[in-house]
Amino acid sequence: MTNPDNVTVSVPKLTAPIPYSSRVTSADELEGPFNSLPQYVSPMWDQGTPMDIRLYISPSFTIQPLARLPAESLVLHEEKYVFGNWSDTRDIHTSFKVPAEVQNNGTLWGHFFIAQSGSPLDPSVAGYDKAKAFWFSKPLTSYLTKKKVVKTRNLLASAEEVEEEVEEDTSGTGPTIMSYYHPNFTMSVIPDAGVQHFPQMIVATRDFVYLDRTNSRDKSGQNGWYYPIFFQNTFFQLRSQMTELNSTVEELPLNIHLNSLSHWKFNLIASMDYGMKQNAEKAAQGQAVPGGGTGNELEQIKQVLLDSNIYLLATTVIVGLLHTIFEMLAFKSDVSHWRNKKDNVGVSFRTILANVFMQTTIFLYLLDNNENTSWMILFGQGTGILLEAWKITKTVDVRVRPTPAGSRWPFPTMITFEDKHVLSDTEKKTQEYDQIAFKYLSFLAAPLLVGYAGYSLMYDTHKSWYSFILATTVGAVYLFGFLMLTPSLYINYRLKSVAHMPGKAMMYKVLNTFIDDRRL
Repeated sequence: MTNPDNVTVSVPKLTAPIPYSSRVTSADELEGPFNSLPQYVSPMWDQGTPMDIRLYISPSFTIQPLARLPAESLVLHEEKYVFGNWSDTRDIHTSFKVPAEVQNNGTLWGHFFIAQSGSPLDPSVAGYDKAKAFWFSKPLTSYLTKKKVVKTRNLLASAEEVEEEVEEDTSGTGPTIMSYYHPNFTMSVIPDAGVQHFPQMIVATRDFVYLDRTNSRDKSGQNGWYYPIFFQNTFFQLRSQMTELNSTVEELPLNIHLNSLSHWKFNLIASMDYGMKQNAEKAAQGQAVPGGGTGNELEQIKQVLLDSNIYLLATTVIVGLLHTIFEMLAFKSDVSHWRNKKDNVGVSFRTILANVFMQTTIFLYLLDNNENTSWMILFGQGTGILLEAWKITKTVDVRVRPTPAGSRWPFPTMITFEDKHVLSDTEKKTQEYDQIAFKYLSFLAAPLLVGYAGYSLMYDTHKSWYSFILATTVGAVYLFGFLMLTPSLYINYRLKSVAHMPGKAMMYKVLNTFIDDRRL
């Protein structure tokens, strides 16, 4: 470490806080060089110190003398809040007029003033003591991508009958950034932070640590102090509950919960909140977000934590893990079975084609709704399509042949599926049973599909006919997908053997189907 005189010194690690009363008052008392950046910092105020807290709101970042501020700008005034009293929690409910500057896409600033009870809060008045009072400013609004209106309508209704859905604006030359406000936040005091190695603190937590503005040091000249940490906790502010600030918003509510929070919780929440805001900012600027998507995945997790019963949430997590495990095991067993398969006995080729169609439909549906889809999910779905396509090449030869004369196919060539070898009697029976199974399956599935499509067309709204087709087909896939298990069962029942079935893979898929039904 280097001081202003370029003298390298070694600072021993502190294991206990240094009392503020032991600070040196003159350079002559220093035993080492003065470091402008303190290395280890200790709490400046003792636990048990009563504090007065005020919060003023303003459209300006600049702090003015408190006497000049309008009376209505004072939205919080708490007295004798004891630093370190874990049982002291307070709730403040108020409202305020929205300044014109904020209505015009401006920032609403919160100016926090904290002082030991009885000491002046206003830095501009005589007698203000920096050792007994401090202030800081934080924005109470957030700049987020403007919500756009995506028009949906009943496709059978007239063009004027339109319903609106809210999505993030990602069209045009780029997203529009607007100021948003949430009426609730928690102001948490952190009494047990103890000694901190200030240069090594992470940005997420260091933003809430305010160093002693008297710039005092201990005898070594390397260590200093910090004021009580006030953490503006906005972690559980949901985007869906925020208000876009414009000229129509004239008055807003404000609800503040004042409490004490342990240091480890502060580190965890501050780090997660910081990471989420960074991802949201990257997504708004069109940059890549880890895991894909729009950076709102953790927003959905927050909503689950807020809205779900703890036992239901635990069950959902366990079911999700089981789903992932069974899906991986089914994938592994399926690949192993098909790699070792030498003939087509017991294989429902039509089921494989149907699986390719269904998984491709789901993939296109996810792309059509890509603002809510992670690239990891798209990758997994794409891998499933490739696996089913690979099964086709293991079952038949895929060839491009000239279109036969008299065919209704409008193109000069067509894709054909040809047997890899001369079929045995058992393989011919397999094809026959496969055709029969799908004929009767279509008798059951076709009316259900037509009925579901008709219901969706009459009562649901869609962005376009393309979206309607995708949504209806995907809904049918999820509702009737279990029927795809029946052709293989029928074929092997008629063959009086299950030796040619991927038993493990099928068992895992059945378990996954059961788990998905229970989860829904």
